Amino acid sequence: MNNNGTTDGDMATAGEIDPDERAVSDGGYVEAATDTIGHVNATASTDGWRAVVRHIGIVGATEYRLAVRSRWVIALAGLFTLFGAMILTFSGSAVGPEGLERVVASLASLAVYLVPLAALAFGYDAIVGREADGWLAVVLSLPIARRDVVVGTYLGRLLTLTGAVVVGFGFTGVLLLREFGAAYWGSYLQFFVAAIVLAAAFLAIATLISTIAREKTHALGAALLVWVWFVLIHDLLSLGFVAAFSLPDVALSALVLANPASAFRVLVLSGLGATTGGFADALAGTALSTSVLAATLLAWCILPIATAAILIDRRRL
Repeated sequence: MNNNGTTDGDMATAGEIDPDERAVSDGGYVEAATDTIGHVNATASTDGWRAVVRHIGIVGATEYRLAVRSRWVIALAGLFTLFGAMILTFSGSAVGPEGLERVVASLASLAVYLVPLAALAFGYDAIVGREADGWLAVVLSLPIARRDVVVGTYLGRLLTLTGAVVVGFGFTGVLLLREFGAAYWGSYLQFFVAAIVLAAAFLAIATLISTIAREKTHALGAALLVWVWFVLIHDLLSLGFVAAFSLPDVALSALVLANPASAFRVLVLSGLGATTGGFADALAGTALSTSVLAATLLAWCILPIATAAILIDRRRL
């Protein structure tokens, strides 16, 4: 018993923080780190590719839980639902493929601005933010490869972002299905899948930025510059080249493939009779096939993550 009549045991009990309160105050990072340590130690005897898969799965599941706790999935799903419903409301309701094509073209024009911005905002702190929180240092102190942490972090956030896109644009798809029927729904399904891959591509770019940046503010600034370049400046410059010069199909194709946003827009609009004007319409009639455009978007998902997995070994914590 001390001078004020309180035992040491009472003081320890009084100073003990409830686990739920601690999870709320620190964003769940302490609990997440504890769970990750336990899962990694439980799989320490696993060798080879099975250990890699398990480690990626553990990190991805932890990242997903943290993202859900931060309410990102609810905010993004609400954002996509709101803007999708607005486009559907103001695009008219003409019966037949023309009406649906007009809605899908409008959604594609919206998604090419909104989806990359949401993905970059969601992923810019994937690595540098976890380092600032102290979670990354704890995970990297375990017998787990750094590249597995990068891939797992990306996949965990991708699952969250994909869920938001599915819920948001899926709600719009249900309304379109009710309005136009299933006979004309193929063009919307192509847009829907392409929007998910577009989100994955820009999330991969954001993860690469977060791996390179040393501070969250630097990562945020770089993410905004990437959005401005790919969504605004690149299309304007490309449209200027198309208008000023008679470019061969190879050059036009290279302009599309160099930008995931352009590849997405051309992929969606090339299958529609609707037009929106601008660079995408100028390239919708090029020799680029659907498979080439889809492969380009997938490459934009894989290459930034592969680069980030290589560069993470050079990061000093």
